[in-house]
Amino acid sequence: MSLDFSIDPETRKLLEEARELGRREVRPAGLEADRAGAPLPPDHPYFARFVARGEGRTRWPGPEGGQRAAAARPATVQMLLLAEEYAYWDRGIMVANPGVGLPEGNVLALGSEAQKERFLGPFLELDRPRWACFAMTEPGAGSDAAAIRTSGRKDGEGWILNGAKCFIGNASRSDWILVQATLDPTKGRAAQRAFFVPQGTPGLGGFKIEKKMGLKAYESTSFTLEDCRVSGDHLLGGEVRDTSRAGFKTAMRTFNAGRPVIAANAVGIGRAALDEALAFAREQDRLDDPRVRDRIEAMARKLRMARLVCLRAGWLADREQPNIVEASMSKAMAAGVGQEATTLGMELLGSRAARGDHLIEKLHRDVKAMDIVEGTGQVQRMIIARHLVQLPR
Repeated sequence: MSLDFSIDPETRKLLEEARELGRREVRPAGLEADRAGAPLPPDHPYFARFVARGEGRTRWPGPEGGQRAAAARPATVQMLLLAEEYAYWDRGIMVANPGVGLPEGNVLALGSEAQKERFLGPFLELDRPRWACFAMTEPGAGSDAAAIRTSGRKDGEGWILNGAKCFIGNASRSDWILVQATLDPTKGRAAQRAFFVPQGTPGLGGFKIEKKMGLKAYESTSFTLEDCRVSGDHLLGGEVRDTSRAGFKTAMRTFNAGRPVIAANAVGIGRAALDEALAFAREQDRLDDPRVRDRIEAMARKLRMARLVCLRAGWLADREQPNIVEASMSKAMAAGVGQEATTLGMELLGSRAARGDHLIEKLHRDVKAMDIVEGTGQVQRMIIARHLVQLPR
């Protein structure tokens, strides 16, 4: 079966809209947050305009279904192309945008109809900027998600949660947090489940927005759960006999689906660095220098290679074919290429790079996270190697 990455008219239109929005709204907002060294506040006019455009809504069709059933997940290749374009303008703002975000897939896959109506319902027609988030990472459990220690203990008709989470995007402003916890630390992955924890629940607190090197437009938050009680109907999917699908594996499918998106983000950031480097070299009348042309050629060649690997992972996903290796390859490759592109751009800037006022310098700080989030580059290489030598997953 031949690969076809031609862009259909609908996707081309969406990309043109994203390009115009990025130029007019996204990049200015990202630069504002970076210069302020802090996320945009929830009441920032940018978010109000985002909601007014009808964005940030859930894909859940609602209790009646009907016409909104068409809000199904877009084709993966289309989604990757849009993720690349938005990251070109500002990846931090892309993550800061209101919406259900990362936990939506988990809730759509496992949530009861009552849970969908309660937790996704407010995102059908946004009356204001709203956020939700998924809390997996802990101080002692980053890439090794199976090592989480946040506990969920049955207490009568409800559950008591205790633990600490860190680097959770948009946590302090979220309407609710989907918290991954273990029911029995001795049982490893098999005992993990997810719980809805609404903002303001007693015991949920200690929110601290971390200071980051890059991607300052959105908050990465630490928080604690201390004897935090939620009712029984806040257990995602309810109590089931077979928990293999209800906990860890579903969470991992969320991250597996997200890895090509992170790869596309890295390509988008790298593309921005390439364009800025080319513009800088032209302004400085340095395009006749073979060393400058060599750097620009290397950036363009490697970015195109990374994009093709990323699109292949999406192409396989659209055909419901296994793509675990390709997804990991795309993230491992694109994150490195994105970093290399911004580094080459910094070299072209020379002493100008040290001033900290050029977009390439910001991109250089932003792109590093692409090698870390949703499984580090080292973890991706482990996944690829285990498949190549046919070790158990």
